[in-house]
Amino acid sequence: MKKVLLLFPLAFLLLAMGCEKIDDLLTFNIEDSQNIKVSGGFPIGLVPVTPLTVPTKSEEKFSTEGTNANLVKKVMLTQLTLTVTDPSSQNFDFLKLIKIYISTDSNDKVLLASLDNVPLGVKTISLEPTKAVLDKYIKAKSYTLTTEAEIRKPISSDITLRCDTRFKVTADPL
Repeated sequence: MKKVLLLFPLAFLLLAMGCEKIDDLLTFNIEDSQNIKVSGGFPIGLVPVTPLTVPTKSEEKFSTEGTNANLVKKVMLTQLTLTVTDPSSQNFDFLKLIKIYISTDSNDKVLLASLDNVPLGVKTISLEPTKAVLDKYIKAKSYTLTTEAEIRKPISSDITLRCDTRFKVTADPL
């Protein structure tokens, strides 16, 4: 009887370790890159940037990874970087703070990532991802990125930014 009682904790420990390994095997990244245009002529202050609709192509990625949307149990943003691509002489000196939200037609807008103090003299910034669970947004056919930014100095000409995202996806095995 004592041997059986000792086997239960051991079996539970092995099962728990096995579940972590299974989660690791069923975890993959979805990466995407979009261009965002910031129109010139904005004065100093808080400025909303035109919403950007992003097709997810998630069904294709799920299929490649041997899963489908019904088996996805958790999606979180792990990285969001913005890079000034045009004009080549531009950096982020114009920007004081930025917040990027994600939404779909049927889901509420949720803060995706933000950066409160944009450093001076840099062409690339990494925003701080929130801990929001994003399953319903990534499973949708498309989602919308909405940006709020506080401008540090007036923008005289259009600026093009590249937005690179990485989402960590974990699926169930069956």
